[in-house]
Amino acid sequence: MMKTLTLDLGERSYPIYIGPGLLGRAELLRPHIKGRQVLIVSNEVVAPLYLETVQNSLADLQVDTLVLPDGEHTKNLETLSRIYDKLLEARHERNTTLIALGGGVIGDITGFAAATYQRGVNFIQIPTTLLSQVDSSVGGKTGVNHPLGKNMIGAFYQPQCVLADTQVLNSLPVRELQAGLAEVIKYGLIDNLPFFEWLETHIEALLGRDQELLAEAVRESCADKARIVAADEKEGGVRALLNLGHTFGHAIENGMGYGVWLHGEAVATGMVMAADLSARMGMISSDEAARARALIARAGLPVVPPESITADDYLRLMAFDKKVISGKIRFILMQGLGHTVIRSDIDAGLLRQTLEAKEDLCRN
Repeated sequence: MMKTLTLDLGERSYPIYIGPGLLGRAELLRPHIKGRQVLIVSNEVVAPLYLETVQNSLADLQVDTLVLPDGEHTKNLETLSRIYDKLLEARHERNTTLIALGGGVIGDITGFAAATYQRGVNFIQIPTTLLSQVDSSVGGKTGVNHPLGKNMIGAFYQPQCVLADTQVLNSLPVRELQAGLAEVIKYGLIDNLPFFEWLETHIEALLGRDQELLAEAVRESCADKARIVAADEKEGGVRALLNLGHTFGHAIENGMGYGVWLHGEAVATGMVMAADLSARMGMISSDEAARARALIARAGLPVVPPESITADDYLRLMAFDKKVISGKIRFILMQGLGHTVIRSDIDAGLLRQTLEAKEDLCRN
């Protein structure tokens, strides 16, 4: 059964369609396509599975396609140029619509291409991973990576709609499903303790791909994110809370090389590190920190940072984070389970203890 949420941004509001079997439903896509030209951007993993279904639903339009290599390492300016090349070669005009069919990398890079091609054209998000359905496809963050930092080149640019077909999650590799659950758990830790407790009850069933529970997890996550983005679209305040675990996590992704750790895996360990630092600062109890770590571990996610990244490496990599303001790193920390705050007044000694804790993170 489909459920529709609305991300309320005034004239730029848009629907988020969530449910099984949505990919081939032309009536959901067509109202959001104003011209007769469409470019579907996908990758070599997703395209063989779902590209034809989306193409067939738009058969009366000029539908061009671009299939890119898969992986976080492709999220760069060179790949972005391939999208521009395709649009120009096929003579796409200003009323064209780009459709991102894939995970977070495809969504981010296609959205940025839409934001910048002819100074802005429409685009639609069709996320095919759990992580992209609950996080990256919603909220309008688009962009590419730079060798010195993740997502450092981009724009806030909202889609016309998001179509999250939960049935496609059946084709996800286990590791990708687990990575998506990291972002789901994040919403519970940020400001939704009942959802965190619900996840504690149902995490094994979610890993078992219970369709009803997965759909509920996607709906609850999207509703949380839509509410936060509607209050703070361009991350001037409360939206920064959505970056729980990301300051540490982005450093792990960059330090290991993009794609070695999946984004959700890095965020999972980053949340454990954030919980550990919060406990060292007296903001949460050691029992609460251990409880956060336990749920993340039950989801099959890493809870120990890579041995090869030193404390000094973290400090160097985090200095390039987008959340650095006036030379100070802003951390999203826990004031309790289901309650997060933004802090930049971090004791350097306590931070170094967290960065050096490794397997002892969040231990009682």
